[in-house]
Amino acid sequence: MRPSAIDPNMPVSEIMRIWPATIGVMIRNGMLCIGCPIGMFHTVADACAAHVVDEARFSAELLAAMRAEPD
Repeated sequence: MRPSAIDPNMPVSEIMRIWPATIGVMIRNGMLCIGCPIGMFHTVADACAAHVVDEARFSAELLAAMRAEPD
């Protein structure tokens, strides 16, 4: 599944489950969402605010990783 945009309501744990390549994006940006119990509640915006990460840049990186996943 190749999304055209980030779903603003999708929790980061769901994004990582569906598109495993996004885990690398999380790690590169110093986000400790992998395995975090809050990940099932945090959206991308929530996680970016909590980790002081630029949401637009991070979302673009996530989307690129999501689109690169094999079908």
